[in-house]
Amino acid sequence: MKTLLCLLTCGTLFFAACNNQAATEKVSSASQPAPGANSDPGQKPVMTFEEKVHNFGEIAQGEKVEYSFKFTNTGTKELLIEDAVSSCGCTVPEWPKAPLKPGESGYMKVIFDSHGKSGYTEKEISIKTNDGGGYIIGPKIQCNIITK
Repeated sequence: MKTLLCLLTCGTLFFAACNNQAATEKVSSASQPAPGANSDPGQKPVMTFEEKVHNFGEIAQGEKVEYSFKFTNTGTKELLIEDAVSSCGCTVPEWPKAPLKPGESGYMKVIFDSHGKSGYTEKEISIKTNDGGGYIIGPKIQCNIITK
């Protein structure tokens, strides 16, 4: 019985060590810049929003509201927004498709359709730029939807 328990313990430790090594290799390879990505961390675009949250207050159920978030490229390379998505189809982001030079500003318009929703709602926009870092959490909208 002790032998069986010892074998099971050794096997578990062996597999845990193998898993840990595989996870370490994945993290190590994930930290490498993607091909074509900017390899100099000091030379990259940086998307900086003037305001990260906009609260519409109370809105009527079924109402469509929109807000434009102003942002500036505070980095040292051109900023290109590759994608922007929200957590559901009721919130749609629109953004400039042309690159912004360092120091230039643009607007990300967020349109929210409250049809079928009620109560307090908060929606975030996830944004992917050419900074090589994947998706970031961008601005968010908030409101309290009043049913009729």
